[in-house]
Amino acid sequence: MQKLTAVAHRGDPYRVRENTIDSLRSALARGADAVEIDVRLTRDGVPVLLHDDTLKRLWGHDRPLRSLSADEVRGLTGGGVPTLAEALEATAGHRLMLDLPGTREVRVARRVVDTVRDHGAQDRVYYCADATAMLAVRAADPSAEIALTWTSLAPPRPTLLEAVGPRWLNYRFGLMDQDLAERIHADGCLISVWTPDTRRAMRRLAALGVDSITTNRVDVLCALRAQANGSLDRESTDGGATPGTAGQRRPDRRESTG
Repeated sequence: MQKLTAVAHRGDPYRVRENTIDSLRSALARGADAVEIDVRLTRDGVPVLLHDDTLKRLWGHDRPLRSLSADEVRGLTGGGVPTLAEALEATAGHRLMLDLPGTREVRVARRVVDTVRDHGAQDRVYYCADATAMLAVRAADPSAEIALTWTSLAPPRPTLLEAVGPRWLNYRFGLMDQDLAERIHADGCLISVWTPDTRRAMRRLAALGVDSITTNRVDVLCALRAQANGSLDRESTDGGATPGTAGQRRPDRRESTG
């Protein structure tokens, strides 16, 4: 687990309301390497943090986000829905994984990409969503780091991979098995999975060699990683590890994804 990236899903949602500044800070305080957030545009084109297309589930207002200005969202939620700019400032120095639900147009992706660029955060931000959204991001920023979300066991078409140019393939965790993991790595991509919340699932995925896990329980994942790495360190110190055992560490496929 030494090189496994721990990504906090929407912050620390079991303790603090998802996609809020406090939730992001809580996740980072608990050891997250990166935080995944959902970004949508308000009526006046301001990128804000919200997974759903309305305010109903989290904020009790059955109002579509696209019908509200940023100021109206701020008023209805007491400032609880942060702008992307505020999230970038609050997480300075840390990685952010921007999920873009519902993004279908390059102009929408460009508003998000421009905000990231304006804050000098290109090197610590990467993007995830389906193929349509990621094609829009690629058009808006040819150098963007992309995690293509894929929900089928059938592999992405080579033409799609060439057009999107993902560094990561981002799978629902239940789909991942050894054959799929080996195929993805052989094709030159890193593996991201979402969103296992049990220790058993996290251990299984780590054993498969995935490179990143996005979870609602990032503290649990970080604790498992620390425990596993401590065991490896003890084996190395004791000289008890031999080639082919747990003491033989997996080559670092992640490069600099921290």
